[in-house]
Amino acid sequence: MDMSALFQPITIAGLSLANRFIMPGMQRGWCADGHVSQRLADYYGARARGGVQLTITECIAVDHPSATRTRKYGRLAEDTADGWARCIDVVHEAGGHFFTQIGHDGAHLAAPDGDYFATAPVLSPSGLMKPGTVVGNPATIADLEAVRDAFVRSARIAKRIGADGVEIHACHGFLLDQFLWAGTNVRDDQYGGPDIRDRLRFPAEVVRAVREEVGSDFVISLRFSQWKQQDYTARVATTPDELSTILRAFDEAGVDLFHASTRRFGDPEWPESDLGLAGWTRKLSGKPVIAVGGVGLTVDVVETFSGKDTNASPDINFPALVKRFNAHEFDLIAVGRSVIADPDWVAKVREGRQDLIRQFKLADLGDIADEAKQTLTRAS
Repeated sequence: MDMSALFQPITIAGLSLANRFIMPGMQRGWCADGHVSQRLADYYGARARGGVQLTITECIAVDHPSATRTRKYGRLAEDTADGWARCIDVVHEAGGHFFTQIGHDGAHLAAPDGDYFATAPVLSPSGLMKPGTVVGNPATIADLEAVRDAFVRSARIAKRIGADGVEIHACHGFLLDQFLWAGTNVRDDQYGGPDIRDRLRFPAEVVRAVREEVGSDFVISLRFSQWKQQDYTARVATTPDELSTILRAFDEAGVDLFHASTRRFGDPEWPESDLGLAGWTRKLSGKPVIAVGGVGLTVDVVETFSGKDTNASPDINFPALVKRFNAHEFDLIAVGRSVIADPDWVAKVREGRQDLIRQFKLADLGDIADEAKQTLTRAS
C-alpha cells in the first residue's frame, strides 16, 4: 500500500508539520490531583520519537473548580504548568509539535468511586447529563463568564509554556458539547433552545475569547463530535446545513483547524453521500481538518471500551484511508489506540514495516479500560 501521500509536509496557520499523522487526545489517568507524572511525559516523547508529528494531550481541565472531578485527570493552571511544560519540551526535543487540549467535564458521568474532587457543584447548560437525566446544576450567566475566563487562562498558560497550539474540547458529551446538543441544552435565554445558532453562542464565545487572548499566531483547533458517551446515536447537526452553520460560527470565532471526532473515519455521515464527518467538514468549511476513528483496527473505541479486542492485520483499513485522503476529505489523520500499542507505529508505516507493528490489545489501556466500561454501564 502506497502511503507516501500521508508523509508529505503541510503548514497550518504557520505551523509546519513533516507528515500528516497526529496522536489525538486520549485519557490515560496518569496525573495526580491534576499534576503531570513523568510517566506521561515519557509516553508523549516516545510517540514523537516514533514519528508522530503532532501530539494532542488528553483533555486537560481548564482552570475552574468545576472543570473536572477526577483526580487522575490533568488540569492546566499555574500550579500544574511546569509539568505540562516538561511534556512540551520532551516532544519538541523529539522533533514533534504539541497542542494542549483544554476542556470542562460539564454534567458528564461521575468519576470512578473514590476518585472525586468535590470542590464545586457540577455545572452544565441545563442540569442534564443526557435527555431526562438530571446531574448537577444549570449554569448561571455568572458561572458561564467564569468558565469562559478559565478557558482563556488555561490557553494563556499553554502559549506561555511553549505549546504550538491549543485544542478546545467540544465533543463526546462534555460541557461545550452539551451546549451544542439539543438534548442537554433546553435553556430559555440567549444560550439555548431549539435553534442551533443560540446553542452555539456560548461555545463560540469561548473560542473568540481564547483567540483574543492568544493572538493570531497561535493555532486553535476545535474537536467536535456527533456521538456522545451518553448517547452514541446523538446528533448535534441533523443536516449538512446545520453543520455548515456550526462550522461558520466557529470559523468566525477564530478556529484554524477542525478535528471531526468519529468512531470510524470511513463511516458516511448522511445517506446522500459517502462523505464522513471529516469530509463534510472539509467541504463546507474549506478549513484544514483532522479525521479520526479506528485507523488500523477492526473495532471502534466504544467496542474497545465494551471489552472487544481487534483481531486483524494493523493495515486493515489503509486502502480506505489513502483513498479518502487522496480525495481531499481531510488533511491530517489522528491515530489513537494503534499508537498507544506501538509508539513506533508511524515510523513503521513510513518504512513499509507494517508486519512489525504491534497490534493493539484492550490490555494496553490499563486501568482506564475498566473505568471506561463503568462509564458505558452508567450511560446505558
